[in-house]
Amino acid sequence: MKKVLFFLLPAVLFLQTVRPASACTNIVVTPGASADGSSLVSYAADSHWLYGELYSHAGGRWKAGSLVDIVEWDTQKPLGKIPQVPFTFHTVGNMNEKQLIIGETTWGGREELIEPDGILDYGSLIYITLQRASTAREAIQTIVDLATAYGYPSEGETFSIADKHEAWIMDLVGKGPGNKGILWVARRIPDGYICAHANQARITRFPLNDPDNCLYAPDVIQFAREKGWYEGPDENFSYRDAYNPLDFGGARACEARVWSAFNLLCDEVFTYEADGQLLRRPSYDWIDYAMGYDLSGEMPLFVKPSRKLTVKDVADAMRDHFEGTPMDMTRDIGAGGNGCPYRWRPMHFEVDGKAYINERAIATQQTGFWFVAQARPALPDLVGALIWFGCDDAATSYLTPIYVATERVPDCLAPGNGDLLHYSATSQFWICNRVANACYRMYDRMAPVARAAADAYENEMLGAGVPAQDEQVLRLLQKGGERKARKALTAFSCDRAQTQFERWKALEEMLLVKFIDGNIKAQDAEGNFLHSEYSQGIPDSLMFGGYSEMWKRAVANHAGTTLESK
Repeated sequence: MKKVLFFLLPAVLFLQTVRPASACTNIVVTPGASADGSSLVSYAADSHWLYGELYSHAGGRWKAGSLVDIVEWDTQKPLGKIPQVPFTFHTVGNMNEKQLIIGETTWGGREELIEPDGILDYGSLIYITLQRASTAREAIQTIVDLATAYGYPSEGETFSIADKHEAWIMDLVGKGPGNKGILWVARRIPDGYICAHANQARITRFPLNDPDNCLYAPDVIQFAREKGWYEGPDENFSYRDAYNPLDFGGARACEARVWSAFNLLCDEVFTYEADGQLLRRPSYDWIDYAMGYDLSGEMPLFVKPSRKLTVKDVADAMRDHFEGTPMDMTRDIGAGGNGCPYRWRPMHFEVDGKAYINERAIATQQTGFWFVAQARPALPDLVGALIWFGCDDAATSYLTPIYVATERVPDCLAPGNGDLLHYSATSQFWICNRVANACYRMYDRMAPVARAAADAYENEMLGAGVPAQDEQVLRLLQKGGERKARKALTAFSCDRAQTQFERWKALEEMLLVKFIDGNIKAQDAEGNFLHSEYSQGIPDSLMFGGYSEMWKRAVANHAGTTLESK
């Protein structure tokens, strides 16, 4: 997913749209690294121009000669038509009924490699591949075949591609004007390991003769030689260095998020393989690399987590703001008096001729939608394909379980229920934005309330809701009731989503009442507001939120002569 950069020009605020830049995060967990043997892929689709809704495509058989309209995902611009295949799979979001998952992050790369006349942009490539492929390896080949046949007009991308048995990471970029096809490398993530990417090509050197674990375009090295981007022996070729060279911005705004995800899920020690050896190093060995101070190192592509990971582990990693690290966004004066871990765009600013950067954490305010998709090999595909889906800022929103077998999308997530220019009171995207934007005002007090509500719902669904539904549907399938099973999965997905949507509406109202005007009203264990002895409409007591010590000291240093009490 992409965002647009802005420039601040002298004397006037002039917003000029330039080329889209990138802003997403993926975490990929192999079956051997997960607590229940699932493949997991998380994805935050981060864009100031993206509305949060849940896409769906009904699979089935198609008549010979049928065509597919290709519409660019970012802009909705029609790009052309391609022939339809005889059969397509049912999809919900970024997952299909065969338990195939595809996520992405955009990294741009060399401008001259964009093919403007191509038909299949990166979003169309993902969603059409989900309709046509049943495994990760089939998906890789489908992506290559589609781009070769119809041209690829987008920038460089990293795809997360996982099925119920294995997971891959794939870096790809176009070949430039007049050249269809892509320059790509795909590597299988070793079972028991995890991977992450965040808008920077991550594959450097790769094995040239290991087709079980590494696939690549036959001309990926030669093309770089012809362009003058590489001169050494084939075995030392680095895809990243040739097609998306790492610089300070790529490290600090992108690789730093990968480092943070690894740091959280590996308990501050990276275990990885290098040159045939199994190594263990403290995560802080890469802190200068992640912060862009020393680019000579190379973070591992795959690491072994310190524990078997759950959906909740991955979801919570997607809520990170670098807390507890040198990049902690709650600790500097930019967080204001209430520790808000967000910085409005642009990310860069200048003071007295010196340039500075705001951090870009995994959780961000401009998320359109986010998910943790779960491919569960121990279950039939009808039950196993599960996507935990949410809208807006991951740190103050919730994930709700949606079975890919659902026959309809919940009304609160349905496409067309509002958009970025039209508010809808029945849209999950808008109510999650209302909660998030409320929390931004007094973050250290309000965000924990929203987070506790999200945790309670997710733990309820993970602990009882989904397992009970799985068992019910499995019993129906044992009796040959596939039709009843689909209806049950649809009812569960939609009912839970709508019920939680109503809870979130109530949460937003409660936040308004509880924290209005910077006051904090007391509640009992059941959430009822404590009131005076004489009136239920008068609070029993109030607490004033105040400001952090850091903020008070900064204000005193800046305006103490005016504000000092005598």
